[in-house]
Amino acid sequence: MSVLVFLVPAALALGLLGLAAFMWSLKTGQYEDLEGAAWRILEDDDIEDAPHCEPEGARGRVPEGEQRRKG
Repeated sequence: MSVLVFLVPAALALGLLGLAAFMWSLKTGQYEDLEGAAWRILEDDDIEDAPHCEPEGARGRVPEGEQRRKG
């Protein structure tokens, strides 16, 4: 029972810490643009910036001097 003297305040402190973190996230606008990330992931901006793109059909090609693994 004497353990409860330590566990109850620790649980209350962790709960208050979680509540403070949630309130901070609300205050700083973390939940303002919920759909923006979903739309940004669909944009293909990085294709134009890529320095080298493999030609079509290059995937799966075995380099010269190597054999395809079996298994």
